[in-house]
Amino acid sequence: MAAAVTAAPPPAIATTLSTLLRRSTNSIHSLRASRRRCIYSDVVAEPAPAPPPPSRRGGLAGTRLEEAVPTGEGRSRVDAWISARLGGGGVSRARVQASIRAGLVAVNGRPVSKVSHTVKGGDTVSCTVSDLTPLRAEAEDIPLDIVYEDEHLLVVNKPAHMVVHPAPGNANGTLVNAILHHCKISTFTCLARNSIDDECPESSDDDVDVFDVDQFTIGDVSSEVREAIVRPGIVHRLDKGTSGLLVVAKDEHSHAQLAEQFKLHTISRVYLSLTCGLPSPYSARIEVPISRDPNNRIRMVAAPGSGHRYAKDAASRYKVREVFCGGGSALVEWRLETGRTHQIRAHAKYLGNPLLGDETYGGTKSMALSLLRPKTPSKYHGDLSSLISKIDRPCLHAALLGFKHPHSGKALEFSCPPPDDFTKVLDELRRVTPTSDGQDSDGVAQFSD
Repeated sequence: MAAAVTAAPPPAIATTLSTLLRRSTNSIHSLRASRRRCIYSDVVAEPAPAPPPPSRRGGLAGTRLEEAVPTGEGRSRVDAWISARLGGGGVSRARVQASIRAGLVAVNGRPVSKVSHTVKGGDTVSCTVSDLTPLRAEAEDIPLDIVYEDEHLLVVNKPAHMVVHPAPGNANGTLVNAILHHCKISTFTCLARNSIDDECPESSDDDVDVFDVDQFTIGDVSSEVREAIVRPGIVHRLDKGTSGLLVVAKDEHSHAQLAEQFKLHTISRVYLSLTCGLPSPYSARIEVPISRDPNNRIRMVAAPGSGHRYAKDAASRYKVREVFCGGGSALVEWRLETGRTHQIRAHAKYLGNPLLGDETYGGTKSMALSLLRPKTPSKYHGDLSSLISKIDRPCLHAALLGFKHPHSGKALEFSCPPPDDFTKVLDELRRVTPTSDGQDSDGVAQFSD
């Protein structure tokens, strides 16, 4: 793990952080008093490229591809190889993956079922594009905090505790249910796949875990699909307990283009968190593989030199923004270079500083109090105990999201400050932090870019 050298943040990041970090000497509630609405900006005025080829949506169902991998071509995943040949028509990699899982892809005449199956020069690949299977998810009139919307996509500020997609045990009240109502579409068509629970899905940016969205005539749902998790429109996900910005695609071309940006790690993502303890050093790059914890299926683990066959490279950059209670907690900014499941939470655990409120990764109430109380005046101990006892989710917020518009090519950037539950904890930590040399008038050490 080497110290990071980070460039100055783009305008929207700087605006969000300056708003978050701006403090008033007259009021401990200055943050909430100065909170801003989510910010949208055109980062770069780029000329619009030629219009993309029209999405063929469901029109490619049944189309066959039979082609030899050119001799001398290196190894690649079969889903990526097929996508490169069919993607020009707007077919997303998720749809190719669904075809593989449905047994519609063969290599050298033998069916393959794993999307990660490797092909090499000389192999013959046969593929039949699968139908888009209609899945019924009930539209629900759930308020959405929409930051941006056009005919191709929308950006949503997801509240904490909202599940992104329907799943067994979470059939209603999800972001998808709300999107159905907002878009006034009674049914989404989506390519779904089997997974485990919402708390730890088998996915990452490289898996391109996206699902095609389309209007479709309501029909019967197959038993295979009934067992799958429904994720219409969702290009990426946030954990149930994480608040913040998330992009939703409205058409298959937008899915494919946004998915490619996630795969290439060209999406800008900045998160803010509160940690148990103070990360050391204050600014660093973590490059530690992440795999599933063999002892806890809903948890991931970051382990250097991991020999786990499913371990995936993962890289995060973090920077301490404020220090509270002599290092008992800190406000930390995270920038993702990859997008693994629970990446920030697992890397924070690896540092020895799990996120405040993240019980799954060790950020327990008892740990938080053991770090905060020894460096806090005794008159605040009761307040601290009351505050910590009310934290019911990991203190993690997706503060910034930037990407190129899938149709116009224009660079877009969105930012949004944390919600009230996060800022309430932040305010209180600032209030109870004792004054000492090297800190500001309220005892909070702050760091600027």
